[in-house]
Amino acid sequence: MTVTAGAAAANPTGADPAMATGAATHCPYCALQCGMRVTPADSGATVEPRQFPTNGGGMCQKGWTSAALLTSPARLTTPLVRVDGELTPARWDDALDVVATRLCDIRERRGADAVGVFGGGGLTNEKCYALGKFARIALGTSQIDYNGRFCMSSAAAAGIKAFGMDRGMPFPVTDLAEADAILLIGSNPAETMPPFVQHLPQDGLIVVDPRRTPTAEQAGLHLQPAPGTDLALALGILHAVVADGHLDQSYVDARTTGFDETWRVVAGWWPERVERITGVAAADQRRLAARLAAARNAYVLTARGTEQHASGVDTVSAWINIALALGLPGSHGSGYGCLTGQGNGQGGREHGQKADQLPGYRKLDDPAARDYVAGVWGVDPDSLPAPGRSAYELLDVLGTDDGPRALLVFGSNPVVSAPHAGHVAERLASLDFLAVADIVLSETAAMADVVLPVTQWAEETGTMTNLEGRILLRTKALDPPDGVRSDLDVLHGLAARLGQPSERFPTDPEEVFTELREASRGGVADYSGVTYQRLRDGEALHWPVPDVEHPGTPRPFLDRFHHPDGRARFLPVRYHGPAEPVDDEYPLIATTGRLLAQYQSGAQTRAIEELCAVAPEGFVEMHPDTAERHGLAAGDTARVVSRRGEVEAPVRLTSTARQDTVFLPFHFTGAQRANLLTNPALDPVSRMPEFKVCAVRLEPAVRSGADVDM
Repeated sequence: MTVTAGAAAANPTGADPAMATGAATHCPYCALQCGMRVTPADSGATVEPRQFPTNGGGMCQKGWTSAALLTSPARLTTPLVRVDGELTPARWDDALDVVATRLCDIRERRGADAVGVFGGGGLTNEKCYALGKFARIALGTSQIDYNGRFCMSSAAAAGIKAFGMDRGMPFPVTDLAEADAILLIGSNPAETMPPFVQHLPQDGLIVVDPRRTPTAEQAGLHLQPAPGTDLALALGILHAVVADGHLDQSYVDARTTGFDETWRVVAGWWPERVERITGVAAADQRRLAARLAAARNAYVLTARGTEQHASGVDTVSAWINIALALGLPGSHGSGYGCLTGQGNGQGGREHGQKADQLPGYRKLDDPAARDYVAGVWGVDPDSLPAPGRSAYELLDVLGTDDGPRALLVFGSNPVVSAPHAGHVAERLASLDFLAVADIVLSETAAMADVVLPVTQWAEETGTMTNLEGRILLRTKALDPPDGVRSDLDVLHGLAARLGQPSERFPTDPEEVFTELREASRGGVADYSGVTYQRLRDGEALHWPVPDVEHPGTPRPFLDRFHHPDGRARFLPVRYHGPAEPVDDEYPLIATTGRLLAQYQSGAQTRAIEELCAVAPEGFVEMHPDTAERHGLAAGDTARVVSRRGEVEAPVRLTSTARQDTVFLPFHFTGAQRANLLTNPALDPVSRMPEFKVCAVRLEPAVRSGADVDM
């Protein structure tokens, strides 16, 4: 049975996906990149799963309904230009002329850095590459970053410190089947990537999460620390590993450095001390350490819950220290990994749309890297700008004398997804010019001076890099609606209008990928041996792939780590607590996260009727005692107030919640926009904002005068 866009969230017949026809491609959502087939139909398209290692022939509710967006009434199909305050349909040439003219004018008056670019972790590798190249050559600006800075940047930085390389999961996801124990920290895959759960052990799952999530419900051991105390908890567990005799001394001696310095810090963090800070019993800390140590094969996996803090890099480093102490990374059947969130969260930060990077995960401030990439691009290395601002820092200065006065946005919706979102919306409104390329009129696009309708996943070919570092080919399944162009077409058209040779920015994705391969050659993320034909032939190619005969590198650390001496690094880290502690005025902790039926800022999934029927609005989840203390009951509208803004949403009660914590999903807009509350305090290394912890107060929403009983 082929399931249409309106199908339920599970395969009701259990039909064999191997009997399917249609274009073999991948789901448009998370980094699991489930294999699916898309077949054109009279009403648009149908989707069905296919056998692929990450999803094993299954899909989640979002995947089953993904075809609905292809024909959604919310779909943009013509360019829009703001005239007399209103967005008005326009011809493509006219819209591109407006963008190019405004950008040229602003650059001439204020300099190249007066124009900024903001990209997305859902763009294909080809688009990410072209966007970075466009910013640095066609615009000459240093002001480019992307929303992936809000996703996995802390784990990336911690991985580079520890291993010399950022590969989110340096092993295939199917390796998890060999594990006797898996520790998940700050991850809820039962909702965020349900097909991933099949790779988790029936027994031996350990979850660290302040909430009793659907994933935690499946765990044999669930530790529920106060939000923002993960780093202290990791120090206590590492203390237990060492003090209780679980340290793998031979591995530490042979494959690591820095343990002695790390132990000097950890020695003062005995589990009983940590219990007072985190609320996690000392006995449970020791039990977790013992379970991991006793496992024949074990994995430590982190995600957004432990990353999205102003100390996110140190926190991830603390969990990596535990994995190293137990001898897990670089051991077949064991390891450390990070679960990437966005569809191309891995590839999106490898090829140049990040503020400090060039293709191949090269550093923009490395003279040799600048020389090499400039040679591929045919430009003077001295013409390339220096590293620019990180995502929030870029958004924070928009419209100011020192910041960009114009911004191009591709595949992102920072009005909803950025921290301190009210402030970000104000900064966007202060710009002289804003242009947005998107598939729907997102909250950010609705503020734009020009909106450009672009193709989406099933209407274009391109590569993605999933959470395993595996390069995948998304195959075009159907033509886009009339009036819609690809992002590559947009960049080509703008570059030509800005005076670039037309051949410098090709529109064919395979041609762009061929150039990306060369630009990445010799870099950490070397794609030079990957070709579209190899991907069409079904080869499993995990980077680095340094030549066309190379089979790829699914497990890069088995023999040595990527530091020059081949050893992994223990990193001594210290606990300082959340950037914004609770106090008498703001006595509760707010934390945010995702729901099964919605995705990221919700711009796509809120346009799908069936998903909105399941999760139509936001809510404030809390313990019944917390609600009672604040005069609230289930279904009441609560106001959650932080130092930056306030949110109003219905109350949802659960007895498993911590009494000091409220939870809000961040997919919704209007008065339910959770990121109106969140703290933009940044990690000093990754520049990740502290999404997961902010101090709030809770109160009943004041009803309008018409609703008040007189």
